[in-house]
Amino acid sequence: MVLITRTHYEELKDEQLHGVYWSMKDLENRTGKKQLWLKENILFQPRFKKILDSKSGGFVHYPQSSGQPWTFHAKKMADFLDKNFNEIFAGKGGEIK
Repeated sequence: MVLITRTHYEELKDEQLHGVYWSMKDLENRTGKKQLWLKENILFQPRFKKILDSKSGGFVHYPQSSGQPWTFHAKKMADFLDKNFNEIFAGKGGEIK
């Protein structure tokens, strides 16, 4: 057993996601939600898409044609989900953080 401070633990946890990219399947596994739900409630919601889309400086690659994969910058997507949990699940049109 090794004891470390909570701060150090959080830093180690964050480092696990640095340089990691998720597929849609990875995002489904992380959130416990299916692709359709993710698309309807997050990815294609205009208030989120303008922040997420890599074309506008975000961290999600939206496929340009059928068959292309989704790509998510893991750390940034995880942070986004944590910061916007209430807005995502409440369906609010409020300000995005």
